[in-house]
Amino acid sequence: MSKSLISRRPTFRRGASAVGVKTPASSESPLQRLGWKPFFQQQLSLDELNDCEPVKVMAVHRSQIDVCGEHGEEAVLVSGALFEGAAERPTVGDWLLLARDSRKPVRRLERSSLFKRMAPGAKQVQLIAANVDNVLIVSSCNHDFNLSRVERYLALVKEAGCRACLVLTKADLEANHAPFREALRGHGDLPVVLVNALDAESVTPLREYCRSGETLALLGSSGVGKSTLLNSLAGTEVAATGGIREDDSKGRHTTRHRALYPIVDGGLVLDSPGMRELALADVHEGLQATFADISALAEKCRFADCAHESEPGCAVQRAIEEGELDARRLHNWRKLEREVARNSKTLAESRAADRSLSQLYRSVQNHARANKNRT
Repeated sequence: MSKSLISRRPTFRRGASAVGVKTPASSESPLQRLGWKPFFQQQLSLDELNDCEPVKVMAVHRSQIDVCGEHGEEAVLVSGALFEGAAERPTVGDWLLLARDSRKPVRRLERSSLFKRMAPGAKQVQLIAANVDNVLIVSSCNHDFNLSRVERYLALVKEAGCRACLVLTKADLEANHAPFREALRGHGDLPVVLVNALDAESVTPLREYCRSGETLALLGSSGVGKSTLLNSLAGTEVAATGGIREDDSKGRHTTRHRALYPIVDGGLVLDSPGMRELALADVHEGLQATFADISALAEKCRFADCAHESEPGCAVQRAIEEGELDARRLHNWRKLEREVARNSKTLAESRAADRSLSQLYRSVQNHARANKNRT
């Protein structure tokens, strides 16, 4: 993590406020303000209630994680067999149980939601965040706006079961917003808010997504103004910001790592590096929900196995001809369907190979023990 980011991050201390900022007097406990809910409470046994302390993962580093609980924030080492495997390693937003005496992690609690993607150039998943309640899909009113990319993010959000809102930043730099609203006509159920991320009053409608006890994630590509938006929501500069290139509206990565930031009188906000590549896998339900209109049309096709190309009686093609469905949307749905199928197959093969390798290791170990016992 860069030195500049460290200086801007709220400081936490054992015994300090559990969310790192001044909070009004309320009946909420420090854990509740961090997002502790009955879903997590019900996972604890009686022994764990006595011997362990729940803490939330605020940031993940290479060899340690920052966690926050009733007594403030502390650093915890994550080495050892407890967190072996990409899916088991804690990610930002996770709840862990720490032993009260040793301050060592005992286990990770089951997640209420999980965001993940295929790691670029690898055959495994990369965890983005866990236990997120609401998501702001951030784009901007310039060349960065890409509806197909928005649908990609939306499939990920719907798979996790989170509430989504599309935020178009830099609205003050574009006088004509009609093309953006027209492009979103097929997403009538998706809330859309146009903002100037530098204006705290402009982002007021977004505060309902980061109420006390809720975790909000900002997802979007580099340069769309996520860090600026975060600073406006937080009421202070907690994340570094940078400009964009005027020729293509592309931005530089100003956020170097994923971390949770407290919002004054509110919940927690996740800031994450812009992702130029968001490969999807295992998001079948999210994809179906994102393109529910196409699925509904497909049920009206004459043939059950209609490919929606040139078959007679295709309700999907008829909707395109009549202007009720954008051909781009059908193309993107097909593209994402193929991608999800391909990546899911790759993950399944990788998991099968890992299981076979583990079985081989156990077989070799058992054989070595048997030979040792005979001698």
